[in-house]
Amino acid sequence: MPDATASILLLGATGQVGHALSRTLAPLGTVHAPGRAAVDLTDLKSVREAVRELGPALVVNAAAYTDVDGAEKEPERAAQINAEAPRVLAEAARAVEAWLVHYSTDYVFGGGKRAPYTEADAPSPISVYGRTKRDGEKAIRAVGGRHLILRTSWVYSRRRSNFVRTMLGLARENDRLTVVDDQIGVPTWAGWCAEATASICERLLAEDDAALSGLYHLTGTGQTSWYGLARAVFAQFGRTDTAVEPVSSGEYETAAPRPAYTVLDSSRVRAAFGVPTTTWSEQLSRFRRHVASLKD
Repeated sequence: MPDATASILLLGATGQVGHALSRTLAPLGTVHAPGRAAVDLTDLKSVREAVRELGPALVVNAAAYTDVDGAEKEPERAAQINAEAPRVLAEAARAVEAWLVHYSTDYVFGGGKRAPYTEADAPSPISVYGRTKRDGEKAIRAVGGRHLILRTSWVYSRRRSNFVRTMLGLARENDRLTVVDDQIGVPTWAGWCAEATASICERLLAEDDAALSGLYHLTGTGQTSWYGLARAVFAQFGRTDTAVEPVSSGEYETAAPRPAYTVLDSSRVRAAFGVPTTTWSEQLSRFRRHVASLKD
């Protein structure tokens, strides 16, 4: 078992996955989750000092610049947060012999494949966001040290802006919606992602085996389109009075291009860490029950 007194530095605790991690990491040690005022990822000095002063056994970076369209307008800021800060975190974590767990994205891929992407597939991002996340991965690997890069996709929760919340909000105001049906991926509930991450981190702290370092995909199984996800969300939440019609990506103008297919193969993380197999639809059902429980 890991040392319950171990120090864990969690960055991005106000985000979707980060908020859930505050709960799931707690049994593993003392979680320190400084806000942006204390650790600003655009201020690399504050990043270095946070790790050096705490000397944690584990650093979990759930912070990122995630506004895909906004990154096209703020490429330098996106690069600071998604690429430069992870490099500094990796250097600082290595200096104190800590594990670094960092999240990346399916958008590092260009979408030209029609079979699930594995960790062996070369990234080919088509947006500024995707390129900065790829550069963050490369920077961490170049530094070395004990690290895990966890790529996930289509994250949703009760917090922040995400597709599921947007659809439920629109359904309250509209009886008909059009949703893109030619972008395919794997929806991921932030709560499940945080649970799986905690299980992985427990193993890292207990065994401290540097051979576990590397890149892993962390999603459920199966695949769907945004249109398919919208229909599943409305079915789960009883919004069957809202009609959903499929449209092509060409009917929506966005600042950043979206990849057409970014399904991730997560068999490697299941084999290495025993992460339970779960479908994206099972995660959505758990999310609905979670939301319902909070209303009681």
